[in-house]
Amino acid sequence: MDTGTILVTEPLPVKASPATAKVAVYARVSSSENRSNLDSQAQRLVTYCTVRGYQVSKVVKEIGSGVNDNRPKFLALLADPSIGRIVLEHKDRGTRFGFRYIETLLKTSGREIEVANQAENSTEDLLADLTSIIYSFCARTVWATTRQTQNRKDCAGTGTGKP
Repeated sequence: MDTGTILVTEPLPVKASPATAKVAVYARVSSSENRSNLDSQAQRLVTYCTVRGYQVSKVVKEIGSGVNDNRPKFLALLADPSIGRIVLEHKDRGTRFGFRYIETLLKTSGREIEVANQAENSTEDLLADLTSIIYSFCARTVWATTRQTQNRKDCAGTGTGKP
């Protein structure tokens, strides 16, 4: 360079390709009522992986809504860099919204998420998630209103109008 600066590029460490990296399957159901489906879902995923020649190193099962972004087992799986491939039965088993973001972020770190069944799920599951969202918003609204009412009562009791 004209400035006298010398650029030294170091080779990036070689990561295991997703084909040879550890494989984890993730099975999820929305509620405890569907617990029996959880084991059969996990077994279908293990079979899917076996047919493709993947050696499953971890089977993760979780109960929780697809719209809940605070599922500890799924988050731990995403954060574990030793897992090169995560296999799900349907996209919505990982998340209802933003699947492409997760897929892209994993890809940038040399990892991948694979969906065994590309078919869209039934509207029944989507309606259950929509009901969950509406319930959550209603609960937050009621909680906020109750708190505001309590604060007003507390303020009125002091005679100053201030808490």
